[in-house]
Amino acid sequence: MTATLLPLLIAVPLLVAGILVIIGRRARVHAATVLLIPCSSLTASIALVIAVQHGAVLAHGVGLWPVGIAIPLAADMFAALMLTVTSLLIAVCTAFALVCGHGSSRFFAPLVLVLTAGVNGALLTADLFNLFVFIEVMLLPSYGLFVLSARGQAPERRIAGTRLYVAVNLLTSTVFLAGVALIYGTTGTVNLGELGAAAKHDSRVALAGAVCLLALGIKAAVVPVHGWLAHTYPATSPAITALFSGLHTKVAIYAIYRIYAVLFDGDSRYLWIGVTLFSLTMIIGVLGAVGATTTRSILAFHMVSQIGYILFGVALFTEWGLTAGIFYLLHHMIVKASLFLSTGAIETHYGTGALGELSGIARREPWLAAAFFIAALSLAGLPPFSGFVAKLTLIMASLDAAQITATIIMIVVSLITLLSMIKIWSGIFWGPDDTRSPELDGTASTTLTVAPPRASLTLTAPAMILAALTLALGLGAELLMSLAHTAALGLLDPAAYLEAVTRP
Repeated sequence: MTATLLPLLIAVPLLVAGILVIIGRRARVHAATVLLIPCSSLTASIALVIAVQHGAVLAHGVGLWPVGIAIPLAADMFAALMLTVTSLLIAVCTAFALVCGHGSSRFFAPLVLVLTAGVNGALLTADLFNLFVFIEVMLLPSYGLFVLSARGQAPERRIAGTRLYVAVNLLTSTVFLAGVALIYGTTGTVNLGELGAAAKHDSRVALAGAVCLLALGIKAAVVPVHGWLAHTYPATSPAITALFSGLHTKVAIYAIYRIYAVLFDGDSRYLWIGVTLFSLTMIIGVLGAVGATTTRSILAFHMVSQIGYILFGVALFTEWGLTAGIFYLLHHMIVKASLFLSTGAIETHYGTGALGELSGIARREPWLAAAFFIAALSLAGLPPFSGFVAKLTLIMASLDAAQITATIIMIVVSLITLLSMIKIWSGIFWGPDDTRSPELDGTASTTLTVAPPRASLTLTAPAMILAALTLALGLGAELLMSLAHTAALGLLDPAAYLEAVTRP
């Protein structure tokens, strides 16, 4: 993989999306293409990981214009790892959507491909204004996917969820653009290569950067601006909930890591703010899950809680704190998507995800139960899954930084998380099988009970694949941990990144 090929990760999905719109409704072509492009992106991303495994940074100015005019794209280990996992999740969640029938619209595949281009661009850009642009490219198709994939739900719930989702993202995009404008006004540039440590030496730049971080914090659902996520994600289809869980908030988290490392150079004066906010995010998110009554609502609140863990790595801003945060980020993207896909398969097949309306699913759907069980234990941080490695490393980094209170919070929140997973397990998977539905006998007025068919393998496979991956990452954690460590070193000392971006 060479630097000159980086623009293809953005251009190809956009070009193919346009072609699919032009050729019209050809279901097989759309389905094959919307799976092929993320798989191709996954292959290219793995090649990127190999190319930058020793700390190298690949950078390219689109159109070969001079620095400051060209759109700068840069890929270090952090970006390459994020590209790899996001491409995997797009492929798996899209396959699930096609199986569920949510991808039947002629616009589904083009919207997913534009979303792919936006995500890839946001992860690769080394320019704050173009980060704003690519986030918008990512969000615009998301509005369409949100509506298209929620057609079977109650109109008032769909409208309320869509309205809140659009309103929050429009507001945060406006705030982020204002922050970018303030940075440009105080420094004369928005190129990350030229902004190294600018906020550390100029309080005006620090204030402007704080505006950008505020907007990204809202997009990442950090307490106290977290409520929108728990209300909007359950309002669309299970497939889109799973897809969004691994993309939108995670791109915002990636941007927070990147901006604080480059613009603020890890300035220790402001880290206490992150420690406080992210600890509160862990607590409030998990407490919100206690009162939730549907699987997706519980998982959405836990998503907020886990975001606190992920961002705590940047609040520590130590070598092992950043390593643990990056490892946790990648692990969480996989595990949370697996949980949404396993419970989503049940909701799609049996028509409900409310606790108490189903029981005994483990007897009828052992593979789905196994996928949920593995991912749930990983989310709670139990061995031998990737969640155990992520939480243990983060706790050790926290203790090393003398953050005793935060360490205690992490442990307590993990216990409550486990209880919430048991709540879903006992509410849906455990107990007698009551999935049988009443049906009248054709020859008499007696009522028989007819069991619905079991969920197909194609419906259960996406959750199983990601659950198996979290087990593999737990048993073979050394590989991902070493890659996360390389990414962390690149954030601790961004000199190679800055040089690559500003190189003529």
